[in-house]
Amino acid sequence: MHTAEVLIPLIIFGSIFGIFYLFISARNKERLALIDKGADASIFYSSKEKRVTPVWKVLILNVSLLLMGIGVGIFIAGLLHEIGVNQDIAYPGTIFLMAGIGLFVGFNMTKNLDKTDA
Repeated sequence: MHTAEVLIPLIIFGSIFGIFYLFISARNKERLALIDKGADASIFYSSKEKRVTPVWKVLILNVSLLLMGIGVGIFIAGLLHEIGVNQDIAYPGTIFLMAGIGLFVGFNMTKNLDKTDA
């Protein structure tokens, strides 16, 4: 009983470590192979400067739209509950639906931010 409680977190953290280790070591081997063949080191870096929207703008936009979606979802769920929909169905369904719509709108607005900043 106690062994499973210890093994599960160890397996999860070991898997995460293994994925990162494989990613970093494969990238390093790939770069060393390119350098051995005589490739210039500048291929590892972007040649053209991209103006990227700051992370804080994207984060604030997506979090605010997520919270607004949750708020609208609670409001709509309350209205549905008053109409007669079962409370156990109305609240989770509309909250997740509106939160997803908010994140989708945030994704599209983030794409537009990248276009206008460039």
